[in-house]
Amino acid sequence: CGGTKQSPINVDTAQAIFSPDLRPIQLSGYSLPANKQLKLKNNGHTVVLELPESLALTGGYAQQYRAVQLHLHWGSPSRPGSEHTINGRRFPAEIHVVHYNTKYDSFTDAMVHPDGLAVLGAFLEVGHGENQYYHEILEHLLEIQEVGQETLVPGFNIAGLLPANLKLYFHYNGSLTTPPCYQSVKWTVFNQTLLLSHHQMSMLVSSLRTDDDKLLQSNYRPVQNLHGRRVLASFQTTPSAKHSPG
Repeated sequence: CGGTKQSPINVDTAQAIFSPDLRPIQLSGYSLPANKQLKLKNNGHTVVLELPESLALTGGYAQQYRAVQLHLHWGSPSRPGSEHTINGRRFPAEIHVVHYNTKYDSFTDAMVHPDGLAVLGAFLEVGHGENQYYHEILEHLLEIQEVGQETLVPGFNIAGLLPANLKLYFHYNGSLTTPPCYQSVKWTVFNQTLLLSHHQMSMLVSSLRTDDDKLLQSNYRPVQNLHGRRVLASFQTTPSAKHSPG
């Protein structure tokens, strides 16, 4: 997993370049009926929810991308586990929604091309109330505690797993954060965070097991060197008004 365009990265908001060309991300087909069953799986590294190709990105990217899956990265009860960091700050957890460019035949075909993949990333924090959208996934984790186990989840509005504000984000060119680490990802990291209850976050970090029967925790990759890459922001991140996601 060498290379000069690896992910995740630390986003230094003072260095991010405001780009008025970055349009709001637009989601299409993200609201699924309950009778549409989705496969939820413990693959030994994370929890993966497979998504139908009817979910697409129709704005914010120059080309059209179709969804494939989403997964989460987290820490442990004592330390945060997001992959990206903002001004050196790591968040409790992070969601990634993976899409591939429709000009290629499949995800496998697309992932080796520089413009092949688009991943939406958002940070999860602990708040007061239960998050009803994350409940749709978290309530099933005990059914897939062992590696390779899978279960079916009724469809719901997948957009609810992402921030309400899809206008504010950072954008850069990077890679998959797990092997084979292909440098084919156009990353969107949202500035608004999502809130889970304390109970929900502890469900996430303490339910799944690895293949050597340990708790699956701290499944994030350390931040990688930028090697001169530019990080764009869809909004003004002036150093005078220091702010982190929230």
